[in-house]
Amino acid sequence: MAELKCGVDNCSYNKDKCCCKGDIMVGGKHADCCNDTCCESFAQKKDDSYTSSLEHPCRTISIDCEAVKCVYNSNYKCHAEHVDIKGGGASSSAGTECSTFKEL
Repeated sequence: MAELKCGVDNCSYNKDKCCCKGDIMVGGKHADCCNDTCCESFAQKKDDSYTSSLEHPCRTISIDCEAVKCVYNSNYKCHAEHVDIKGGGASSSAGTECSTFKEL
C-alpha cells in the first residue's frame, strides 16, 4: 500500500487530494516516462460531489500498475512508499499521469 496524493481535481474519486476508490490502476504498459502513464481508474466529476466506495477517503491505497519498466513495479503492483497522480482538470484518464514513475 502506498501513500497516494491525487492532484486530479476533476476526478470523482478525489476528495481533499485523497482517493475514495479503495484501489487504482496505473496504465502505461510501454511507458518510458511519467507522460506515458495514466490513472486508468479516473472518472470525471459530474458536479461538486465525489464518488466513494469507501466511507472516508484514504491516504494509503492499493495500486495495480501496468508500467512494467518502473522501478516500483513488482508483479504488476506498485511498491513505492508515496505516489503522486497529476492531471489538474483532466477530462479523461489520458490527461492524468503517475509522476512517481521512475524508469528501470
